[in-house]
Amino acid sequence: MADKETGHENEMSFESALENYLNPDFGDLEEGSITKGEIVRVDDDNVLVDVNFKSEGQIPASEFRDAAGNMTVSVGDRVDVYVVRKNEMEGTITLSFEKAKRMQVFDQLEDVQENNRVIKGHIVRRIKGGYTVDIGGVEAFLPGSHVDLRPVPDMDALVNQEFEFRVLKINRRRSNVIVSRRVLLEEERDSKRQDLLRTLEEGQIVHGKAKNITEYGVFVDLGGLDGLLHITDMSWKRIRHPKEMITMGQDLTLKVLSFDRENNKVSLGLKQLVPDPWQDISARFPEGAKCTGKVTNLVDYGAFVELEPGVEGLVHISEMSWTRKLRHPSQMVHTGDEVEVVILGVDGEKKRISLGMKQVRPNPWELVAEKYPEGTILEGVIKNITEFGMFIGIEDGIDGLIHVSDISWTKKVRHPNEIYKVGDTVQAKVLTVDQENEKFTLGIKQLVDDPWGHVPSTYPVGCTVKGVVTNITDFGLFVEVEEGIEGLVHVSELSNKKIKSPAELYKEGQEIQAKVIHVSAEERRLGLSIKQIKDDEDRRKPKEFHAGPQEAGQSLGDLLKAAQENN
Repeated sequence: MADKETGHENEMSFESALENYLNPDFGDLEEGSITKGEIVRVDDDNVLVDVNFKSEGQIPASEFRDAAGNMTVSVGDRVDVYVVRKNEMEGTITLSFEKAKRMQVFDQLEDVQENNRVIKGHIVRRIKGGYTVDIGGVEAFLPGSHVDLRPVPDMDALVNQEFEFRVLKINRRRSNVIVSRRVLLEEERDSKRQDLLRTLEEGQIVHGKAKNITEYGVFVDLGGLDGLLHITDMSWKRIRHPKEMITMGQDLTLKVLSFDRENNKVSLGLKQLVPDPWQDISARFPEGAKCTGKVTNLVDYGAFVELEPGVEGLVHISEMSWTRKLRHPSQMVHTGDEVEVVILGVDGEKKRISLGMKQVRPNPWELVAEKYPEGTILEGVIKNITEFGMFIGIEDGIDGLIHVSDISWTKKVRHPNEIYKVGDTVQAKVLTVDQENEKFTLGIKQLVDDPWGHVPSTYPVGCTVKGVVTNITDFGLFVEVEEGIEGLVHVSELSNKKIKSPAELYKEGQEIQAKVIHVSAEERRLGLSIKQIKDDEDRRKPKEFHAGPQEAGQSLGDLLKAAQENN
């Protein structure tokens, strides 16, 4: 039996060899060409392929395995193989399955390039300057600048994704292929742009995608043409930055506000898709009406309050409190607070509404003016002391000022803390209530009569007074004639002789006698003179001398001589 089988195999080999020998295509297998072959044996290491040559070609099994390591062919399959080398003398041939695939892919790539077609590829990995793309087993280079129309924020996100590409360059000898995705996107964009330019017009509703966000607006890709959505056309309400409403890549439905065909500039609007909430605004929010709103934004000069979607009004910082002097609105309200306001003014054309918060409650200054008319005597606690006076708590948020000059009629008070301290309770008289300027003034000295009121009658000009020197200055003496009443003896009224300093002749505490030469209750001035008392005395001396008996031995000539010497 074995002999019969062996004889049969020898017979088949001979017939095959004879057929190969007689086959006119036997010598057509050229090195560097691709031919068809049949798989005749498959094992773990090699695959034998019959290409109708003297012997089968042996190809490494690895060329037929997929990424998972599984064999992709079996005995009897016909495959394209590349003739690497052949030796007719020895009857041997070297084949490659992978090179055949690469040759076919390169042929396909050249056809794609020549005919300006597209081909699909799979991005395998990132490399320096771009990506490696697998196209049918051939690794092509995709430059980073040819990935998209704009820089890609996340380069790694494109790995393992499939895209269509244009073939830019091919070098078979070096097995180099360069592809581009951007060229396809540019062609697509240009095509869409032309279609859009033919149909675009003002008032049209369009769809686009946010491609860039700036402080002043959003650039929207309308499909080959960019339009600008300005921040003022995004919402009827006030927004600080476009990012409050729109995110990158967001799909948008917009209205064309204007279209400059010559410069291809498009202005877009979002708020124009809904009715203008400012129409008939005065009817909905009349002056004097009370309403509730939400604080949306704080600025140094006030707070913006949303009364309804798209309608905001401003509460100026001066309209927040009747009594508090605010440095910033945050001392009263915060963003998100619900507040009650009164409509103070409406300007529909300028889309402005003036609001007030303090007007919700009665003006406490009106209540104070009614409760404490001028002349009222009241008691209050000192809340603060300054160089110029004291602040007394009257009502919640309202303080009265006692100026330092209104503390005493007679005492010279340099600083109120010489007499009072914070927390003291004092009694005072209401002097003025200025509701318009929000000023409330009080006086302590006004609780008693002005002692200067009787000075002109008590100390008329020409009378002689006695007093104590209380203060000595370069320009004269201050003399207290009674408690709280001081007069001034000017240096020129001290003596007929030249005096360098009053301190040469007088000292504090010394009692003197002087003549009143000027008096004014309004000016609180009492002018005194010591010199005039001496002058009066000197003028009286001759009269007294004539009226008295003559001293013995004195003649009229002696008396005249003595009088001249005295003068």
